[in-house]
Amino acid sequence: MTTDANDAALLQVKSPTEERNPRTAEIDIQDAAGIVRLIADEDARVAGAVAAVGDRIAALVELGVAALASGGRILYVGSGTSGRLAVLDAVELLPTYRVGDDQVTAFLAGGAEAMTRPVEGAEDDPAAGAADVAGARDSDLVIGLAASGRTPYVRGALEAAVKQGASTGLIACNPHAELADLVDVAVLVDTGPEVVTGSTRMKAGTAQKLVLNTFSTATMVRLGKTYSNLMIDVLPTNQKLHGRIVRMLVQATGRSQQECRTVLAEAGDPRTALVCLIAAVGADEARAALAQNPPDPARSHDPAGVRSAVAALGG
Repeated sequence: MTTDANDAALLQVKSPTEERNPRTAEIDIQDAAGIVRLIADEDARVAGAVAAVGDRIAALVELGVAALASGGRILYVGSGTSGRLAVLDAVELLPTYRVGDDQVTAFLAGGAEAMTRPVEGAEDDPAAGAADVAGARDSDLVIGLAASGRTPYVRGALEAAVKQGASTGLIACNPHAELADLVDVAVLVDTGPEVVTGSTRMKAGTAQKLVLNTFSTATMVRLGKTYSNLMIDVLPTNQKLHGRIVRMLVQATGRSQQECRTVLAEAGDPRTALVCLIAAVGADEARAALAQNPPDPARSHDPAGVRSAVAALGG
């Protein structure tokens, strides 16, 4: 009897996400309501699992702040669902915080084509991961995303990043992730077995999305992209976002929509308009005060510089 080479090389991934879930063992004989209930019950466990590693997410945020504040970049690398979630997080930062791909970018195993269809073998190519981060510098932060914590493409990227002196992080859903020892900060969310065995687009994907949302949002807040809990660097690329900026100015100042709309048109951007309205000054004065008080994560009481600019203007 001969053994097929493919069978001999069969990979056995050791991760809780690959185990069977006893709570969903009879999912296939449930009606629609029963299936939905089982999925919802399992999803409800994810937020707690993410909260349990909050200290590790915070440590990763500090690395992200240090990278961007020093002129470096944040580079996400991942494959499959993990990589697609990373792309989503990166591209949403431009309209939300005016942070483009020159500062935060994502590399997906298999390239752009893999965003909408599987690219066979892409995740098993460590050389491709290394090539994607070949331009990483010591001021950058490279974050690998892999539900299993072992993806070869991600390993290649992280090993290359370490050699290039970049800071490194890992977001995985395996408490015993192989790649954790490679990085400066490992965020290992224990989401347990999936509803459908091995379907890591489910709880593991939800956990990674929560971690990414938390990481990028906290990083942007620390970098001064908000005033209170209001976005002040929104890029008005459509009518909805323009309306959001006006509403934000109303919420922050208590002024009328019409006044906020007029000041925004004069100021040209929401940050300057906000200072104009709070300090009751013109756009040129507001702009000069902001230039003297630029965003600074070391200014713990006012990372955005808005309060400091207003104070400098006697507001």
